[in-house]
Amino acid sequence: MRKEEILEEIENNLGVLLYFSGPNCNVCKALKPKINEASNKEFPKIEKIFIDVSLSPDIAAHFGVFSIPTILLFLDGREFARESRNISIAGFIEKLKRPYNLLINSKI
Repeated sequence: MRKEEILEEIENNLGVLLYFSGPNCNVCKALKPKINEASNKEFPKIEKIFIDVSLSPDIAAHFGVFSIPTILLFLDGREFARESRNISIAGFIEKLKRPYNLLINSKI
């Protein structure tokens, strides 16, 4: 996916989660399915985009991602949350529940 396509997704969707990882990052590999499963369950209206920084360093640079894994969450077109390295899935989900529900309910 190109940077322009990602920016368009952020602009056109209620929520977008960007997950930055790399092929040699074991933490990234272990965390990715857990983040995917948790976000599908808790935040079904959030679009997920997985970005391999080794293939798309320009995208990582554009979003200011300098370490992996990094998760960026955009709600209503604006960056809402950024988590890097030591990511607690439970903490991340708890942090997002209220704003996500408020946003979803306001758009119904």
